[in-house]
Amino acid sequence: MRLADKVAIVTGAGAGIGEAIAIRFAEEGARLVLNDISEPAGQALLKKITALGAKAIFVAADVSKEADDRRMADSAAQAFGGIDIVVNNAADFTQKSVEAADTRDWEKVLGVNVIGTALVSKFAIAHMKAKGGSIVNIASMSGIISQPDFATYNSSKGAVLTMTKCMALDLARYSIRVNSICPGCIVTSASYREIERLGLTFEQWRDRMAPLHILNRLGEPREVANAALFLASDESSFITATHLMVDGGYTAR
Repeated sequence: MRLADKVAIVTGAGAGIGEAIAIRFAEEGARLVLNDISEPAGQALLKKITALGAKAIFVAADVSKEADDRRMADSAAQAFGGIDIVVNNAADFTQKSVEAADTRDWEKVLGVNVIGTALVSKFAIAHMKAKGGSIVNIASMSGIISQPDFATYNSSKGAVLTMTKCMALDLARYSIRVNSICPGCIVTSASYREIERLGLTFEQWRDRMAPLHILNRLGEPREVANAALFLASDESSFITATHLMVDGGYTAR
């Protein structure tokens, strides 16, 4: 197994990409610290993970809160004796133009996507320094491209990409690798919220978005999970400060 006995924190694991990553890691032998802000979603996932025979705990936490992040890292160390892998997947999907966004919008999206990523990593690093490990930040192709009325979200994901490189530089001395994944359009519950916001059917949205990817289809959460597994495992032992595009070729045009 590729993650046998590794201890992995996965934030925002209650649905979508986070859930797929947690399940994929469990299949490969990881011991998991599952995080989500939703207690019901987290507990439901915990049942799925333990049904696979994996060891796991669930920590309900808001990653934008420093005390919650410290508690999560301490819970991981207490339950499993350390931390080897962190996947910063929790995300806020506030999508507004600069003209439309107010202070609360910026605080919300930056609090989860940027500050949350930084603080979850900060408290986990204290338990990773002794033997190294891997941090995987789930960014987005939106951190690289511009999109109409997406300034809040795109700005936050752009910050995650820069933070990834800075973290990789600072943590290399501890043999902690830091990389990011930039998904394209992946079909998740967030997709359906966007579809509702736009007033479209799923088929209309799919037909609009799929051709923007050179593979001419949308992605699935497990495809992102496979990329996260690679970056978390020793198979990527000479890879750090890299942004892995899992975007079906969207940004190739």
